[in-house]
Amino acid sequence: MNRVITSCAAMFFICLSFTGCKEENLRFITIGTGGVTGVYYPTGGAISRMINRKSGEYRIKATVESTSGSVYNINAVLSDDLDFGVAQSDRQYQAYNGTAEWSESGRQEKLRSVFSIHPESITLVASERSGIESIADLRGKRVNLGNPGSGQLQNSKDVVHAAGLSEDDFAAEYVKAVEAPGLLQDERIDAFFYTVGHPAGNIKEATSGRVKVRIIPIRGEGIDSLLSTHSYYATALIPHSFYPNSLNENDIETIGVKATFVASSDLDDEIVYAVTKEVFENLDDFRSLHPAYKTLTEENMLKGLSAPVHSGALKYYRETGLDRHIDPKLTLG
Repeated sequence: MNRVITSCAAMFFICLSFTGCKEENLRFITIGTGGVTGVYYPTGGAISRMINRKSGEYRIKATVESTSGSVYNINAVLSDDLDFGVAQSDRQYQAYNGTAEWSESGRQEKLRSVFSIHPESITLVASERSGIESIADLRGKRVNLGNPGSGQLQNSKDVVHAAGLSEDDFAAEYVKAVEAPGLLQDERIDAFFYTVGHPAGNIKEATSGRVKVRIIPIRGEGIDSLLSTHSYYATALIPHSFYPNSLNENDIETIGVKATFVASSDLDDEIVYAVTKEVFENLDDFRSLHPAYKTLTEENMLKGLSAPVHSGALKYYRETGLDRHIDPKLTLG
C-alpha cells in the first residue's frame, strides 16, 4: 500500500514538474490596443486568439491590453513595456521621423512595421441642437478633440487647423473617445472627433440616444491642401448604413489614416514571424471578425507603412513573395 502511495506521489510530482517546465518554456507577449469600444481592442483580441490557438506549436501566449492609443502604444513598444501595439499610420510616420510628440526625443529608429490593418476615418459627430453642419461651425462650440496619448488628437488638430481654426476658437476638451458619446448626450459638449474604423461602438452609441446627432463631412479647400502635404492621409467615406439613426441621409465624406501593427527591432524575430504567419494564413477568418476588416487583402496590408518592416515579418513576406508589395526603402533586413 505504501509503495502504491509512494509511486502515485512520485508520478504527481513528475507531472507537476513537467507542467512547470512546459509553462517556463512559454513566451508571453502583450499587445497594446485602445479603448474597448473602438476597433483596436478587437483587433488585438483576434490576433491573440490566433496565436494562443497554436501555443503548443509556437510556445507563445498572447494577452491584450486596453490602452490610451497610438502614442502610448508606440512609446510602450519602444520601452519594452509592450511587445506589439496598434497605431495609426500617421503616428508611425511621426515617431520614426522624430516629429510631433517625438520632436524633442528625435527619430525613433527602433520602431518597426509588421503590417497595416483597417482604414480609420476621422469622424466628427455633432448634436442637432448645436447647429454644426461644417467644420467652420465649430467656432464658439464645446468640442472634444481626444485624449493625450491618442492618435486622434493630432488628427483633430490637423483638421481644425486645415479649416482655418485654432483651439482658441472653441472650448476644447481632451477626454477619451469612450466618454464622448455620454458627454454629447448629456449636452456637456456639442461635438467630438474620433479617428476609428467603422462601424464603431461609440459612434453607434452617440447616434442612438435622446439627443439627435449628425456626422459632419470633413472636406473643403483646406482639407484638400492637407491631403496634398501629408501623404499618410487619404480620402474616405463613412457609409450612412452603419449609422441609420443619425440625421445624415447619405454617405459622409471625410479623410483618414490606416491602423498599423508595430513592434520594436529588439523583439525576437521568431515571435514576429509567428504572429505575421498566423494573421496572413488565416486572413479569411480574420476578415470575418469585424466589418472594418472586410476590404483587407494581402497587398493592402503592406501599404501605409512608414517605418522599416521588422526582420521577422520580412522573413515571412520573402518566403511567400509578398515582399513585392512593400516599398523597397522599408526592407532593411
